[in-house]
Amino acid sequence: MDPRRKQGAPRRKAVAARPLFVTSSHLAVSYPELSEFEFGLIVAWHAFERWARRCMAAAAGGKQEMASVDVLVLHHVHHRRAAKRIADVCFVLNIEDTHVVSYSLKKLSAAGLVRSERRGKEVFFSTTPAGAHLCARYKKVRDACLVPGFTKSDDEAARLSAIAQVLRGQAGTYDQASRVATVSLGEAGGPAGAAGDD
Repeated sequence: MDPRRKQGAPRRKAVAARPLFVTSSHLAVSYPELSEFEFGLIVAWHAFERWARRCMAAAAGGKQEMASVDVLVLHHVHHRRAAKRIADVCFVLNIEDTHVVSYSLKKLSAAGLVRSERRGKEVFFSTTPAGAHLCARYKKVRDACLVPGFTKSDDEAARLSAIAQVLRGQAGTYDQASRVATVSLGEAGGPAGAAGDD
């Protein structure tokens, strides 16, 4: 019986054998394709994170070093030039720890790229002229260095959109699994069906 198939689930069609690219063979046993997907996520994330940092450094003329999370927070604060709360940024970027975003905004504020404004009991953040200018510079570097690597054809655009939808959907799957794992902490024997260490 295929160990990847849940009891009662329809049997998957056989696929032609092909090499799978994984980094943790001990995890791939239960569902090789999932491990291959995760390897793709790992490689893509590190490439994107490296790109975001270096693109921002180029945009700043080498005068400003930023962590990737700071780059993402700055861009979202500038998004549609609408002031945002910390909770708004956390929700859209799917960052669970509000302290991560709070610290990032503190650094961006100290650099003169973001300003805060209190409205009643809420604090809203928006980009300063310097922050808006840096975002514009980032776009120029992105358009010159990254965009030319894509064809911008209809087929490619459709494929990228489909990949984005899959990634957003799988983010929900991982978030749900994270909640289940958190609830299982403290339960005797751990989550149901968990196997011992090999």
